[in-house]
Amino acid sequence: MRIGLLTSGGDAPGMNATIRAIVRTAIFNKIEVYGINRGFAGLLEEDITPLSVYSVADILQRGGTILRTSRSDFFATDAGVKKGVAVLEEYGIEHLIIIGGDGSMNGALALQKLGVNVMGVPGTIDNDLGCSDNTIGFDTAVTTALDAISKIRDTTYSHNRINVVQVMGRKCGDIALYAGLSGGAEALILPEVETDLDAICERLLQGKDRGKLHSIVMLAEGCGNYRDYCVKIEERTQVTTRGTNLGYIQRGGSPSNADRILASFMGYNAVLSIIKKETGRIIVERCGSYLGIPIDEALKMPKIFRQDIYDMASVLSI
Repeated sequence: MRIGLLTSGGDAPGMNATIRAIVRTAIFNKIEVYGINRGFAGLLEEDITPLSVYSVADILQRGGTILRTSRSDFFATDAGVKKGVAVLEEYGIEHLIIIGGDGSMNGALALQKLGVNVMGVPGTIDNDLGCSDNTIGFDTAVTTALDAISKIRDTTYSHNRINVVQVMGRKCGDIALYAGLSGGAEALILPEVETDLDAICERLLQGKDRGKLHSIVMLAEGCGNYRDYCVKIEERTQVTTRGTNLGYIQRGGSPSNADRILASFMGYNAVLSIIKKETGRIIVERCGSYLGIPIDEALKMPKIFRQDIYDMASVLSI
């Protein structure tokens, strides 16, 4: 048996741990593994190389992806998908494992519809796939954001300011929600909750009246740009307001313990599912267990917002 492996879309800490788990589990079970460099673009360009146990040595702790990643506009076309199928057939790759977010999983579904045996592994810091409780890279991104908040709070305190901290997540506010809760943010602005900026500013002023010398406002990028919020908040509160966009530092760095374990379990189970001939699935983590859900069903599952966490954060931030 021969397996192909690629990473697609945005990189996420823990992708290398996933690659390591897949390669070593496959080789342990006498299965050949071929790495496809630069995602779907590399597939179309036949940028393919065999992987060995030594190929994945000393990568468990590394961020990013040794296979690299890219986005391919051509693969999004019918002709692009058909060429991808032809390349897989040319190299005798019988199964393809794809690590990535929702766009990557849609690419997997397109290949599956043309007869390719595919397996998906959710790797994205956004944690925006409803089928899995956690995605690879999310915990590390939150930890990175939390570390930044702690540093920003020091200078915000020194200058008696409000600081708006913008984090990634696209239309999902999970990074802002979890980092805001664990970082003690005074306010959260998330796509899942209607923003009442007047109420937020009133709350910030109430804190100031009680003696708070500084405040942190967590902003998910799906709600707009931090600069605009800085202007509006300063106008309403008359408190000097600065902003920080954490940007791509959230994608990099050594993966956390939780992400290494999650990645290892998901990569391991992806190969076992192939051995059991249970393909066309996404490996997900649900309530601490790992299972495979058919790709088309998994992509239809809505992301459930943790209103309970938001409510708790609102109470604890008074």
